[in-house]
Amino acid sequence: MSQLKTTCCVVGGGPAGLMLGLLLARSGVTVTVIEKHGDFLRDFRGDTIHPSTLELMHELGFLEEFLKLPHSRIAQPKLWIDGLEFEGPNFASLPTVCKFIALMPQWDFLNFIAEKAAHYPNFTLLMQTQATALIEENGRVVGVHAVKKRDAQTDPKAADDIDIRADLVVACDGRDSLLRKQANLPLKEIGVPIDVLWFRVSAVVGQEVPSLGRIKQGKLLVTLPRGSYYQCAYVIKKGSFDALKAEGLEGFQRTLADMAPYLEKAVAEIDSWDKVFLLSVQINRLECWDKPGLLCIGDAAHAMSPVGGIGINLAIQDAVATANAIAEQLRQGYLSVADVKTIQKRREWAVRATQALQQRVHWQIEQARVFSPLMMPKWLRCIIRWSAPLLRWLGARFIGMGFRPEHIRTNPHP
Repeated sequence: MSQLKTTCCVVGGGPAGLMLGLLLARSGVTVTVIEKHGDFLRDFRGDTIHPSTLELMHELGFLEEFLKLPHSRIAQPKLWIDGLEFEGPNFASLPTVCKFIALMPQWDFLNFIAEKAAHYPNFTLLMQTQATALIEENGRVVGVHAVKKRDAQTDPKAADDIDIRADLVVACDGRDSLLRKQANLPLKEIGVPIDVLWFRVSAVVGQEVPSLGRIKQGKLLVTLPRGSYYQCAYVIKKGSFDALKAEGLEGFQRTLADMAPYLEKAVAEIDSWDKVFLLSVQINRLECWDKPGLLCIGDAAHAMSPVGGIGINLAIQDAVATANAIAEQLRQGYLSVADVKTIQKRREWAVRATQALQQRVHWQIEQARVFSPLMMPKWLRCIIRWSAPLLRWLGARFIGMGFRPEHIRTNPHP
């Protein structure tokens, strides 16, 4: 078994893990990020880069280069409800450099961050390396056991055991975090009444980008434009996927075509249920994000609903807050348990507020309370019309920036 010593070991090369690795390395901390896959090329992941994250790219001096990557932009999403189209959140009012959402495959985003972090000699990224257990001594986490696969082409089953010792282990290994389970940190589950079906269909070249969300008779469909195709999300009641499949694929295709006529021809591409992926929606959060030597952030600390597409951006905010709070202490070698606990204290309110709002939206969907405006009383339609600018502003703040946007407070270490 080989041994590796680092100051901070980040487990999980997702948005939170790589952003934290970059910021710590930039601050002079020796950091090792381990990622169990061989690349970042996995589909059906969060692809919405919101103004809050784009602002961080600006603060790091990366924005111009970042926006050269292939992406599309949404400055003001539209919502279609039972035949009527409405303007959604207006990002033009945000106090950010970029006043739009960038739709970009997550693998491009992760590759970009990894390449920037690789410029620092104190940054190490170990791909095909999976954490298997925490290393604990005298009640404190002092590292992780990991398995690193060798060259898959020469010997697919060969792997090496590694002990990675670190002053701090940060779990960024997602909503099914192994490290969180091994640490026995208490997790609060919050009931969710919906699941989401993910699939893709071709887009017609030259077709005007349709409304981002479509609601018809209580059913909800989201179509994210990604160049030559749409990444689609169809909301169903939790646990109802098997019943939907029993009704037949053709019925599902007809439902989609009825909700979004511009998909009428494209839905034929969904010729197998194997092309429809179930996302079991979860909302949960840790009651305590840490134990001596270990910290959980991102989905490992709080799983978010896809409502608002804010999960990736919230995880990145966690990473920024973490680096701001402990980078200097890690570099100097005097990190305390109290220092680590300040991270949950700072981020927990934003997490709770976001989850509460997502729960409210779930309830609205479950009760089919997203009514057509034509069904509303005249007085209610007048109130909504009068307050529309304020609602669009509030929506932009929530989706575009979140409840507690973070900013880069760390300085580059010479």
